[in-house]
Amino acid sequence: MALRSTQRRGEGVHRAEPGDSSHGGRVRWRFPRSVELLGVVGFLVIASMTVFMIAPNGSTSVAGVFWNDWVSTESGPLGPADVDALIRVRQAGLWEIPVGQQAQDRAQLDRVREVGAILAEDHTLIDEQVRDLAARLDVRLPNAPTQDQQRWMEELSELSGAEYDQVFANRLRAAHGGVVQVLAEVRAGTRNELVRSFCQHAMLMVLRHITLLESTGLVEYEELPAPRPPERRPLP
Repeated sequence: MALRSTQRRGEGVHRAEPGDSSHGGRVRWRFPRSVELLGVVGFLVIASMTVFMIAPNGSTSVAGVFWNDWVSTESGPLGPADVDALIRVRQAGLWEIPVGQQAQDRAQLDRVREVGAILAEDHTLIDEQVRDLAARLDVRLPNAPTQDQQRWMEELSELSGAEYDQVFANRLRAAHGGVVQVLAEVRAGTRNELVRSFCQHAMLMVLRHITLLESTGLVEYEELPAPRPPERRPLP
């Protein structure tokens, strides 16, 4: 008795009855055109959602850079991290210049007064440089200290003598530690030639200031932020 394969009109599958030996004993399933189109649409929707989740602010490079946040300049691409580095250098000068000058009157130790004078002078010079560079790159810089910086300035204004020396050395040492990390990261990866050169110069200045502040003998190292553990650092 011959086995038969049944297929009703409008059905999209091939149903083989038990024992069907057609096609070498294998059952072939054929889906309707509408089902195939639905699968394609579903794939496209999922792919679009994945791209949106990965790059919500714009297209990215292989390195994960959001190029929509970058601008082109004659000295190379200028990214958000470059702008942030310039802002931080400018921001540092807005409070370290007056505080360095203030140390001449309020500090007790000669060394603290010497360090304060050097910091004020150096930041005055580099402030001119960062404002000139920002103008060339069309970067808008702040004109007032941050709220934290204003609070530190008010704190120091109420102190004098040995207590002033202690707070001066530790506030400024902690602030310089944060800035040098930003400058080092931007120096290592910036695509902009002018920013690269500026960060190199600024980083050397900040490292010098760290050494000067530590030379007062007043820095409390256990109060400084600890270095990130290896597992939280980016791989080289």
